[in-house]
Amino acid sequence: MRHGNTGVKLGRTSSHRKALFRNLVTSLFKYDRIKTTDVKAKEIRKWADDMITLAKRGDLHARRQALAVMTEKDVVYKLFNEASNRYGEIHGGYTRIVKVGHRPGDAAPVSVIELVGIEKSLPFEPRKKKSTGYRPSKNKSVKSSDTTKPDVTEKTVTGTTSDSKAEGVSEDTKS
Repeated sequence: MRHGNTGVKLGRTSSHRKALFRNLVTSLFKYDRIKTTDVKAKEIRKWADDMITLAKRGDLHARRQALAVMTEKDVVYKLFNEASNRYGEIHGGYTRIVKVGHRPGDAAPVSVIELVGIEKSLPFEPRKKKSTGYRPSKNKSVKSSDTTKPDVTEKTVTGTTSDSKAEGVSEDTKS
């Protein structure tokens, strides 16, 4: 009997299952809605609610806990910036699952899981990285006299003579 065992196994090892849910939760917050199977959507709902609760708390420890689960820093940044505006007055029920039918290949039941309050969401844009000041910028133009690379625009073909062209031997067959 499975007394006290929560969660689904999905026929995967524990590490594979954890990686799957981490990636799905990251995609959910990145795109605000994803299409997946019913069982996965119901499990993602638990993970997503936990991440939003951490984001509403908003302190450094909560941010580090969210970074331990989600795979992209920019998505965590977006979540923590808009969580108080988007979910401030809501106490749970942050996701909506809509069943959309069956998958053609294996007839698995498929549903769309989406975040509630999409109209309050900002579009996903990766953060601009701050320059630290101790490295030179990559955008500086390099003078052509400073480059040491040879000019590769001219191709030189070796081993061809005018006699071989006259005999009908092409350059492709010679090596």
